[in-house]
Order: sequence, then C-alpha cells, then structure tokens
Amino acid sequence: MSGVSCDAAGNGVRLNGRRDFLHVGALSALGLSLGGYLRGRSALADAKSFAHFEGTAKSVIHIWLPGGWAQQETFDPKPLAPAEYRGDMKPIDTKLAGVQFNELLGKTAQIADKITVVRSMTHGEAAHERGTHNMFTGYRPSPALTFPSFGSVVSHEYGPRANLPPYVSIPNLPAADAGAGYLGSAYGPFAIGSDPANADFTVRDLALPNGVDADRFATRQRLRDAVGRHFQRLEGSENLAAMDSFYQRAYSLVSSHEARSAFDIKAEPDAIRDDYGRNAAGQRMLLSRRLVEAGVRFVTLSYGGWDMHQKITDSMRKTLPPFDQAYAALIRDLDQRGLLASTLVMVSSEFGRTPRINNDAGRDHWPKVFSVLLAGGGIKAGTVYGSSDAIAAEPQDNPLTVEDLATTVYHCLGIVADKELMAPGNRPVEIVDGGKVREDLLA
Repeated sequence: MSGVSCDAAGNGVRLNGRRDFLHVGALSALGLSLGGYLRGRSALADAKSFAHFEGTAKSVIHIWLPGGWAQQETFDPKPLAPAEYRGDMKPIDTKLAGVQFNELLGKTAQIADKITVVRSMTHGEAAHERGTHNMFTGYRPSPALTFPSFGSVVSHEYGPRANLPPYVSIPNLPAADAGAGYLGSAYGPFAIGSDPANADFTVRDLALPNGVDADRFATRQRLRDAVGRHFQRLEGSENLAAMDSFYQRAYSLVSSHEARSAFDIKAEPDAIRDDYGRNAAGQRMLLSRRLVEAGVRFVTLSYGGWDMHQKITDSMRKTLPPFDQAYAALIRDLDQRGLLASTLVMVSSEFGRTPRINNDAGRDHWPKVFSVLLAGGGIKAGTVYGSSDAIAAEPQDNPLTVEDLATTVYHCLGIVADKELMAPGNRPVEIVDGGKVREDLLA
C-alpha cells in the first residue's frame, strides 16, 4: 500500500491498494469527471499563509471577449478623427456629461453612471495567445512557467463557499491561460460544459447518470465511506484522509441542493431571461449572476468573436447589441439585488485594434491602448479612467498596465498581490510582480 503521493502542485495523485475499488465502485459508476475542479484539492500539502484583509468585493464576474475588441467601435469613439481612423459608426451620448459610446451601446449608455470605463489599458503583446495570458494572469508569458489566472488564484486563496465551486467557467475554459497554471489543476475552473442559452441546457457532473438513482447513490457513498475508514485504520496516513476529503467533495457537489439551484437558470422568471436576452451573451451573464448570488467566488464567461480584421462595422452590428443588452441588464440586476457593491464585474479582451481601418474594412491587432470596463465591488462608479490620443493609438494620460489592473482587482478581493505562492521546485513567485493599487479607480 503506497497511499497517496503528490507533486509540488498537488497533481499526480496516486492510489494503489484501493484505487480500482474507489474508481469503479464510486466515481465511474457516478459518471463524475470533476478532476478540473476537485482532483487533488484535498491532497495539497502546501503551507499557505493567508495574507488577506477585508476586501470590498466578495465575488468577481469576468466577462471575456476573445479576439481583441476595438476601442473605437465600443467605448472610445473618435468622432473628430479622419474617416480612415474613426470608422463608419456614430457616437451617442451617455448618462455621463461629455462621454460618448458607440451607437450600438444605447442600453449601456443608460447605466454609464454605475460603471468605470478605462480608456488607457496598455501592454506590449500583439499575439492572441500572449495577450490572453497577459490579461488573465497579470504576467507576460514565460517559457519557464505558466502563471495562474485570476480565478485560480482566488480559488487557491479562499477555497469553496456555500458548497459551490470557487471558480466557474461559462460555458467552457475560454483559453488555457484561464486555468490554474503552476498551481495545478486542483485550482482550475469548474467548466459547465454547455451553453445556458440552449433549450436543453444541463450542467455536466451535477446529474446522476442513467441507472443510478438517489438510493443507489447513497448506498455507494456509505460503502465507499466504510472502505475508506478500513484502509485509514490499516495505514494511518494523513494523505489517505486527504483523498477521502476529495471524494467527499465530489459527492457533496453531486448531491448539493445549493449547486443544483444555483445552476438552474430555468428557475429565473421569463421576464428576467428576456431582459438579459435569450442568446449566448444574455444567458451566460444571467447564469453568472445566479452563481455569485449563490456563493461562487469567481465566474469567467466568454462571449463572441472580436478578431475583426474584415468588415468591422458589419461584425459589430451582429456582435455588439447582444452584449449591450446583457451587460446593462447584469449591472442593473446586480444593483437592484444589492449585489453590485460586493461583486466586481470586469470586461476585458486580449488587446484592442489598430487606429487606422485596413484595406479589408477591418482593424488589426493593437495592444498599445484599448478599453476595459470595471464596475461594482469597490470600484468607483460613473467615471472614465485615462484616455487615448486623438486616433486611439497611444495612452494620453493615466496609462493602466496589466500589473496595476491585476493588483487593483486583487486588492478589491482582499488579496495582497505581492504575496508569494510556491511554484514547482519550491520556487516562490509573487501573485503579481511589480503592480500597484490604482487608488483613483476605487470608490
């Protein structure tokens, strides 16, 4: 009997003596595939020092727009620039005096007093993969180390709440960079595996498979518990107790009324589902609200494809209105429920788009300046932070670095961003290297 062994990241859990019995008698019969969320959580042997304080945000909703959205066709229009820079679309006024958004953002314009638009986000990574890693982790990519995403760091630092996964991804992991990196898969997101906009939406791993009813489920759990206690007495290993805790977490999630209720988007009134929009943007954002309301600490959702090298005006007319409707509904809904003050909502993409329209009526990759949105969770409301120059080519004032954005988000969550975590080889690595809290972003 060799029991359980783990590497520095808590991966590679190994059971010899009772491995087959546990997997065949419990997990395989239940159809569980919770490894991305649970595997190894309980077996991790790192000695964490919790450098936390009381933050203003209890949860985060990170709305990820893959591909690189254009600042000019969204939240930083340039109506006075020459046509080849400003594009074909018109600006509209918002609730903020002197602040304009793209013409397709009419609903968001009406809640502009509840959000902060950052127009000076900047970094130097023009490739999708590198820009994505940068924006999800606060680090430039390194060949030596894969850094953990925001959600995985939150999962590592705080763990589950209300019998729910601490980090959920809707519908799937949007990119490898949204995972746990060197922390190991134990801290990766629980990916729901299906689009909540689908009529037959179900969450994998929350339903018992065919042939396993509630009584059989309970019997298998009691049997596994009995065998576990037997081996525990024989081996007296703390690692075995940790592995038992892993299985208990799996059983708890499958049998959890809280989890089933949180993911049950069909329980929402039709009027609310309609308000968000019966589409991918609307239902994903609605589900994210249900999850943070129930106790999930960090939700990442992805929507759309924003890599608009061709016909950007046509692409925006298809992609932007569902976002506008859903995002405005989310902010209003959180606010009306008293959740916005404790829920930080961040909208980001890997970079922006070139100042000049290209020969295909599109825009190309441009990381030098772009826009992100922040709201709630201790962020100042009703402001525009920073600015770009006359053609949205460079930051004009208050450039916001990736490190400073990450440090500020962690600050809102009560996490000290320069705390050191242990990477493989017992290498201490700061959660964020060199960032500072931007106090002027805070309420």
